[in-house]
Amino acid sequence: MVVGLIIGRFQPPHKGHILAIKAILQKVSMLIIGIGSAQKCFFQNNPFTAGERITMLKAALEEEGVNCSKYMLIPIQDVDDNRLWVHHVVSLVPRFDVVYTNDKLSNYLFKTAGFDARFFEEYDRSVYSSTEVRRRMREGGDWRSLVPESVAEIIDDIKGVERVKFIEAQSLK
Repeated sequence: MVVGLIIGRFQPPHKGHILAIKAILQKVSMLIIGIGSAQKCFFQNNPFTAGERITMLKAALEEEGVNCSKYMLIPIQDVDDNRLWVHHVVSLVPRFDVVYTNDKLSNYLFKTAGFDARFFEEYDRSVYSSTEVRRRMREGGDWRSLVPESVAEIIDDIKGVERVKFIEAQSLK
């Protein structure tokens, strides 16, 4: 059984994230999905809580028909010391065989620590980007087309657009 690991902030999860996760699930028996920066919320780049992001990802994967026995969602808090990052992650998640990332530093850190670290097939970042989703939320644009329907519903339920706009307004003061 090959166990994979992917870590992302998912602020919020968008269709590109789901495409990447589904592609990785074709290569592994089990995927550990680390919810990075788990301690950060109600900030411009991190408006949603770890619990909200877990709920959104679970709903989006269910919407796509992904069997919940094929993945687990684990919050991972930041450590602001790259020397400790890999050890920190390893201490929080079950054993894994391969790490999927498109972050060059994370790839380097995991490889240096002796892990099989691979870049995953990139989704179109010019279309799918959490930064773009949040920008459209702030500016009243069409953010819904970038996220799964279930994620949009959760964002509506938690008044996520209002939160993103409030946080932006506070940062301008």
